[in-house]
Amino acid sequence: MPRMDIQSGAIALVLLALLFAVLSARSGLRTLQSARKMTFYRLRRQREAGGWRMLGLATLLVLIAVVLPLYGLPVAYQYFPPTPTITLTPTITGIPTITVSPTITLSPTLTDTPLVTDTATITPTPSLPLAVVALFQSSITPNPGAIFSPLTFATKIDADYQPIDPQTVFDNPISEIFATYSYDKMVPGAQWTAVWYRDGVQVCMETHPFDGSSGGYGFANCSNPIGGWQPGIYETQIFVGEEWMVVGRFLVQGEPPTPPPSLTLTASPAPTRTTVPSATPVPSQTPPPPATVTP
Repeated sequence: MPRMDIQSGAIALVLLALLFAVLSARSGLRTLQSARKMTFYRLRRQREAGGWRMLGLATLLVLIAVVLPLYGLPVAYQYFPPTPTITLTPTITGIPTITVSPTITLSPTLTDTPLVTDTATITPTPSLPLAVVALFQSSITPNPGAIFSPLTFATKIDADYQPIDPQTVFDNPISEIFATYSYDKMVPGAQWTAVWYRDGVQVCMETHPFDGSSGGYGFANCSNPIGGWQPGIYETQIFVGEEWMVVGRFLVQGEPPTPPPSLTLTASPAPTRTTVPSATPVPSQTPPPPATVTP
């Protein structure tokens, strides 16, 4: 049988004391009630004395039940110090995992092989066309440490060159697209170039000496690309000198609006002048010869 510790024993004594206190109080009350019915004084006094003793015993037991846990346990622990109980540490038992049974492998189906393979036209490292290099005007050496932020595209910009409602997909009709950016460590006067491509074909270009400061915000724009804003993938490349700085891409969807037919002036044939025949002079009447008088 398991041994009872001091605290468990104290709790048991408190419960027993309370139980006996209730019994003693009940017995004392019954004794006092029965003493009132007795006729003889001495017997009544004895019976009352016994009832009061039972009530006193009940009171004493209640005090013992109150004092024992408050003061009895500390005193008992001084003579019988508690022995620490070794707590067993539960070990973690690995839960076996469910092994998935192999499923049926479907046989490979026929793969459609495209007849025409699309080859990417975007060059991994952008470079300037020689025709653009021939248009350079500046002889200032650009700073190789110049940096540009990624390009942001929009159809409108504000006064601080910030894009309004930037997008990467544009729907026709489109009149103009701006490519905005921030930059730093630029050399004013260095040759700056922006080249626009549609599906690898050049459609817009601008190059001129850089007219900004060493750092700030700038933009490139394309308003009349070759062939109009045809649907496709567009790419904008920014160069400083012949050094590529940044590239950005966007998509144009939908066919551009058909321009209205222009009026063609057809020259009417020049009126031909009709020669009016001149009047033929009427021959004058020849006067008759004078009469000859014979003498």
